[in-house]
Amino acid sequence: MASQKKKTKKKPLKKEFTRSISKYALYEEAVQCPDWHTTHFPRFHEWILGKGKVPRRLREDFCGTARISCEWVKSHKDRRAVGLDLDPEPLAYAEQENLSSLTSSERERIELRQQDVMVPTQDKFDLVATCNFSFFIFKERKLVIDYFKAVHASLDKKGTVFLEMAGGEGMIERMEESRAFRMRGFGKFKYVWEQHQFDPISCVSDYSIHFQQPNRRWMKDVFTYHWRIWGIREVREMLLDAGFKRTVVFWETLDKNGRGTGDYVPAETGDHAHAWIAYVVGVKE
Repeated sequence: MASQKKKTKKKPLKKEFTRSISKYALYEEAVQCPDWHTTHFPRFHEWILGKGKVPRRLREDFCGTARISCEWVKSHKDRRAVGLDLDPEPLAYAEQENLSSLTSSERERIELRQQDVMVPTQDKFDLVATCNFSFFIFKERKLVIDYFKAVHASLDKKGTVFLEMAGGEGMIERMEESRAFRMRGFGKFKYVWEQHQFDPISCVSDYSIHFQQPNRRWMKDVFTYHWRIWGIREVREMLLDAGFKRTVVFWETLDKNGRGTGDYVPAETGDHAHAWIAYVVGVKE
């Protein structure tokens, strides 16, 4: 009699991740902290220009999905925001997903424009926010100064531009860092920041963002960047060359163990951090 093969119990297949999710939703969840910017920038602005100089009109440059602009109008009934970006895709996402969640009053106080930040706006602002190291796309000194001049012309008689910057050895070494985060209704994702070869002559490097989905499948090079890594001192000098009256640097404080606290204070000297994020402010007055 022929032998029978032993029947093995089939393991149930893992539930596959089949629903799609926007790359912009993943970016917002993994990277952005719009509530921090809309809380601290006004505090810093008032500290610089004087008590009572509360900023109401924000321009968010390279706004992408305009999360900061949306948070700005949500945070106070007197705040208005304009977001500028050349890419129509994130602007469309912003209109569909972010602006649609605003109240009618909030929606009336925000405007998104597909516009080049190198062209001054006719309307004037109290504060311009340039976050996520966006101006690093300008690799030549003249282009950076031209951008700063356009911002200067777009500010009111007294105003500030906040430039979010990153640097240190940790910003130019080849490396990957990752962390997990959850998206409601989808599950746990992994965010990966990858730094490629840095060119010490041009001071230019490539960076990538990857995501791993709950089913372990990868979304590679979802966002890529080709940046000139500018230094704080040269950015301050370029702001003055562009017409700003003075500059202020907000540097992160350290705890007793030498770790960053998340609090920023005005500073003229900084610690030799392996990697840092700082805010350089151009002051028009």
